[in-house]
Amino acid sequence: MKNVSSDVLMGLIQSNLEALDKTLGYNIQNGIKLFRISSNIIPFGSHPVNTVKWWEIFSGKLNQIGRKAITNGIRLSMHPGQYTVLNSPDEVVVERAVKDLRYHARFLNAMGLGKEHKIVLHIGGIYGDKTDALKRFVQHYRCLDENIRQRLVIENDDRQYAISDVLSIGESEGIPVVFDNLHHQVNADNTRSDIEWITACASTWKQSDGSQKLHYSQQDDGKRPGSHSATLDMDRFFQFYKKLPTQDVDIMVEVKDKNLSALKCINTIASPKIQRLEKEWGRYKYLVLEHDPKGYQDIRQLLKDKNRYPVVEFYRLIDEALMTPVKPANSVNAAQHVWGYFKGSADKNTRLRFDKLINKVSMGESTIPMKRLLWKLAEDQQQQYLLDSLYFMKLL
Repeated sequence: MKNVSSDVLMGLIQSNLEALDKTLGYNIQNGIKLFRISSNIIPFGSHPVNTVKWWEIFSGKLNQIGRKAITNGIRLSMHPGQYTVLNSPDEVVVERAVKDLRYHARFLNAMGLGKEHKIVLHIGGIYGDKTDALKRFVQHYRCLDENIRQRLVIENDDRQYAISDVLSIGESEGIPVVFDNLHHQVNADNTRSDIEWITACASTWKQSDGSQKLHYSQQDDGKRPGSHSATLDMDRFFQFYKKLPTQDVDIMVEVKDKNLSALKCINTIASPKIQRLEKEWGRYKYLVLEHDPKGYQDIRQLLKDKNRYPVVEFYRLIDEALMTPVKPANSVNAAQHVWGYFKGSADKNTRLRFDKLINKVSMGESTIPMKRLLWKLAEDQQQQYLLDSLYFMKLL
């Protein structure tokens, strides 16, 4: 906060909006129709230290991004953080929460988005008395501006408010309810099945709210209950998806590798076209080769039958390969495959530099300098196939 100035804020906002614009471009290219915008896109968006009238200054850019989302059928949402607590007994905390919700609504409004683009909120704390805490939430919710209430949806959490608690408010106040499967797994109400809870939540979504929204994640077995996994297991996701009472829902995946698992889910439930997996394989192949040459060959073999769509097995083999620790010899092998795109056109100095770097990698040193050289060559020669490769993921 000590570094805040109008110039600094203006620069950060401009940069953040450009990044959002590029992200939507990626989503459009890859068929990702659901995206959560970071609450930090406007730094100190609800804090008095930010006096920039960003909604006016950047109105053109905000409208352009909003039109881009609408034109391409992308639904946007925001999710205020853990300190936005509407049911606190502390009036100062509630006042800050209201200001934060007002900021989120203003941002979505500035983009020209309809009310199907939502703000997701948890109920908050218990403060020693859940009944009173629920009443306070309702009381404070009723005092919110209409433009906030029409966007607000509420979600079960993994510690205090189970889906039955959230539904009690959603049904009485007409607030759409988001069912989070992992939160429910950790903080379960077993009086109904998961599908029955999802069906009950569906009844809180009106047509004007857009499609019902679900949050889906998987437990990281090595961390505390409720921690999101590094990637999604497609067999488990597909089993969940097949049990849904309707596929006319929007599923937000919450997972550490973000877009990579989103694409895994999209391809798993999409119409079976082997070209989808071949495109994915183009992104993963050199990364897989670096980790596990045998897994690389297994996947190549799997994709030879053009009449099958072995999507779950495909991603299972990729996940298994990427869990294999990288060995220097495998790093060298993968790098030489990538170098094959350039060795015929590289000048003498570049070849000598690559040879030196590959020798260092073979001795167990970092692969980063070598990959930086290969990335620069891919950029210079506009090798889009390589620029899309996850082999370079850690550089970006």
